Amino acid sequence: LKVKVVRSSPPSSQFKATFQESYQVYKRYQMVIHKDPPDKPTINQVRLVPVSFEDPHFKSSFNQSATLFAKYQMAIHKDTPSDCGENEFTRFLCDSPLEAENAPNGPECGYGSFHQQYWLDGKIIAVGVIDILPYCVSSVYLYYDPDYSFLSLGVYSALR
Repeated sequence: LKVKVVRSSPPSSQFKATFQESYQVYKRYQMVIHKDPPDKPTINQVRLVPVSFEDPHFKSSFNQSATLFAKYQMAIHKDTPSDCGENEFTRFLCDSPLEAENAPNGPECGYGSFHQQYWLDGKIIAVGVIDILPYCVSSVYLYYDPDYSFLSLGVYSALR
């Protein structure tokens, strides 16, 4: 048995070189020990999108995200349709006081507000609203398709 300590933050070259192999071990562990289904979202199905109507990915997924938000709010929180319309969604989860910033020593995605979208079979099944700041990541809100509650997407998002 050989044990190596590999720097994960900032990612070292060893971490990057062994990431996929480590991820596959993690996924198998989750399936065997925690009985996660094999179709639980994978790293390739998570998209980090800046909260900006200037961003093409954000604009193209806005309606799908807003619809999912309303479905979640009505099913989980028993909101009425008027409580979770497009204007409420925009005010609550899209309008942010943070300004996007790409600092030279910062993360590749930059600092600011993001929607971390979880995709499965070509559709968004969950969105984590997060703020990436110089010394932390703040989870603002998470909403998911109640039809996929068996995937424990809130737990998965928190761990991710």
